[in-house]
Amino acid sequence: MTEPTAPDRKKWLIFLIIAVLSLVADQATKVWARDALPTRRYHGAEACVVPDDMMPRHDEIHGADQELPPDCHGTVVPVIDGFWSWRLSMNPGSAFGMFSSRTGARIGLSVVGIIAVFGMLWMLRKARPDQRILHWALALVAGGAVGNLIDRIYFGVVTDFVLWYYQTHEWPVFNVADVVLVVGVGLMFIDIQKEGRREKALKAGRDDKAKAAGLVKDLRR
Repeated sequence: MTEPTAPDRKKWLIFLIIAVLSLVADQATKVWARDALPTRRYHGAEACVVPDDMMPRHDEIHGADQELPPDCHGTVVPVIDGFWSWRLSMNPGSAFGMFSSRTGARIGLSVVGIIAVFGMLWMLRKARPDQRILHWALALVAGGAVGNLIDRIYFGVVTDFVLWYYQTHEWPVFNVADVVLVVGVGLMFIDIQKEGRREKALKAGRDDKAKAAGLVKDLRR
């Protein structure tokens, strides 16, 4: 087994730092949101227990176990009027509220999150030391995936609290993990474009060398 080189160690160090910072930022803001943001009961005036009272309830009705709506909901706290507010929400689905109504979302999405983290580690192992954009991308995706995975395993739901809207349009409530996931995926696409240009340049260089050596005829003449 070969000893890892200094550039290889550096890419793993960058990955670890960015992933941990993303995870800490996500979990710290979620703790703040659960503790600080206001909630209200649909019926009654007693205080809400977060996150328990904000999750669907199960009760036996007419001899069958049925899912009932939550007792509590988050209330809006404006940050920038007309554009941005805080609103605490418990999301049983994936990023930005997607797949929130699917049966078995907790188990299925937890498995997906675990696979994603191992996938990022495998891609980092294969990545060249000079693919710095990809190193950041993989770290952000891994940090975001672990952030939501912790919520899903511990609570069964993911804490969301950032609400963006404009006039009558309202985006799904999200969190810091969702943001770093989106940024990470965006950086991956940038790396793909960069690698495509690199491959074209390498191919053109090989063709020029082959033509100079007389191994390939220049059909453009």
